[in-house]
Amino acid sequence: MKRSPAEVLKTPKVLKASAASNVSKAPHLSEAGNSSSDQPPVCRHRQQHLTLKRLILLLALSSATVILLNSFYASYQVQKEQLIQHELDSNFAYATKLAATTNNFLRSAQQQLAYAASELQYRMDDHGYLLRQADRLRLQTDSFNSVVITGVNGTVLATSPNTLEIIGEKLRSEGAIEALKKQTPLISAPYISATGRLLVFISQPLFDRQGQYIGYIGGSLYLKERSILNDMLGTHYYKDGSYLYVVDKNQRLIYHPNKSRVGEVVKGNQVINLVLTGQGGALNIVNTQGTEMLAGFAPVAISQWGIVAQRPLKATLDSLNDLVAQVLYRSLPITIITFLAIWLLARMIARPLKQLADTARTMDQPQTHERLHLIRSWYFESGELKHAMEKGFSLLQQQIGQLRHAASTDPLTGVYNRRSLDIFLSQLKADHTEFTVLALDIDHFKQVNDRFGHEAGDKALTSLTQKMSELSRDDDIIARTGGEEFVLVLPATPQKHALAIAERLRISVAQMQIDIVGSIKVSVGIASSHENIYTPKQVLKQADQALYQAKHQGRNRCVVYREPSYEKTCNAEESRTPQSQTEHTTTEEA
Repeated sequence: MKRSPAEVLKTPKVLKASAASNVSKAPHLSEAGNSSSDQPPVCRHRQQHLTLKRLILLLALSSATVILLNSFYASYQVQKEQLIQHELDSNFAYATKLAATTNNFLRSAQQQLAYAASELQYRMDDHGYLLRQADRLRLQTDSFNSVVITGVNGTVLATSPNTLEIIGEKLRSEGAIEALKKQTPLISAPYISATGRLLVFISQPLFDRQGQYIGYIGGSLYLKERSILNDMLGTHYYKDGSYLYVVDKNQRLIYHPNKSRVGEVVKGNQVINLVLTGQGGALNIVNTQGTEMLAGFAPVAISQWGIVAQRPLKATLDSLNDLVAQVLYRSLPITIITFLAIWLLARMIARPLKQLADTARTMDQPQTHERLHLIRSWYFESGELKHAMEKGFSLLQQQIGQLRHAASTDPLTGVYNRRSLDIFLSQLKADHTEFTVLALDIDHFKQVNDRFGHEAGDKALTSLTQKMSELSRDDDIIARTGGEEFVLVLPATPQKHALAIAERLRISVAQMQIDIVGSIKVSVGIASSHENIYTPKQVLKQADQALYQAKHQGRNRCVVYREPSYEKTCNAEESRTPQSQTEHTTTEEA
């Protein structure tokens, strides 16, 4: 059964001006395809799962979680910085204290040697006295591991302990040579002694009454064996990997808890470089073993040594990590209660909105208004939304009709758009109805816009569609397919009748008078489906080709599509007589 265009599209061919103006303001749904029935099932499935309650829960829980984590993180960072700074200050204070203690010890050792030297200078020939003084220095204060007294050329006169068995020998160690050469009180750099020990030698020169140099007295501190220096530096009460070490001016370790490293030269350590320049302070560094350390350092001025006290950063922060874990554990109950309260509140807020949303999906059903009235909107926003839905319910059907109308028409001219044209042609094809297509184009339309403006151009387009509507039948369909391009579909119309209609339309358009613009002319291309041999798309393309040929032949004329060539059926001169036009039509039929 054949249906008219109005039955196919449920809309009139041309809107009146007022209706077109109102409809053009409504959302255009035809091209977007955004009705609920056109949405893919996957999208609708996702929308059903992304509910307001879940959004509120997600927002509230994520906000609470972010705030909670941010609070813990900020607290952790503040406490971490304070703990690090406190550890740096503590290590610096500890290194400074040990440096002062070491400095005082070395100064005391030098004073002991100076006093002994003042007693020995008058009795250098008394061998027994020299031995007793050496034993006294070693045993009285435990300041030295060994004591030696030499003559002017470095020959050993007395030693303590006597087990060294070097009396009468000439010392050639670094400390002995330096003491003989400088003849001043000094503290040597670490060196290997004649007995194979790594030690530091503290010496005091000896002078007679005339001020002549007669030798020196010195005490040694063993670096890899028990000594008062090791005892003093090794009394370290910190644990967790914290330790201290001492370097001399040549960056050599003279004390380290790992005795195998004593005597090792350390290069590239920022703390050692600073402390040997006489600076004190604290730094966060990575040591030569690749461990991040919190180091405090201070110089020993009298010997040009440096003392470094340090602790691994990880050990420092372990207590903080335990503290944060305890805080998290103790705050867990209130956190759970808070999240439950958020869930309940989100459920209460979302419930009326969900009911309104469910009702909105059935607004076209008669019982919807009753269900909408029963919804309990307990807060202001949902109450306003419910009121708006009740108010809009009565207007829904009217607006749905307007939207359908807008979806199928061109907003400027009120004729069908390309989508409606495709639907109509598909229906003709399905009904096995032959049809003829007239493709129209306004000649030199760009000149109209350029000369008179786009408002005048719009007036020309609406005038053309009105003329087409006047000359077409109820079953014909008019559509705008481009800027100044239009299509007139003539169902069940042979090509010869279509040619007559096209020529009548062309002449009528040329005789129109349009405000400001004056007159316009059109070119027309004509193509038929020929017993449904061609698809609607092919027929439209053939009509466009015929229209192109009409433009090419000089415009203001009608051309019928012929295979394999085009034949002009009516020229552009409006002065030709009707009899002459009939002859051309007859020629086309032949």
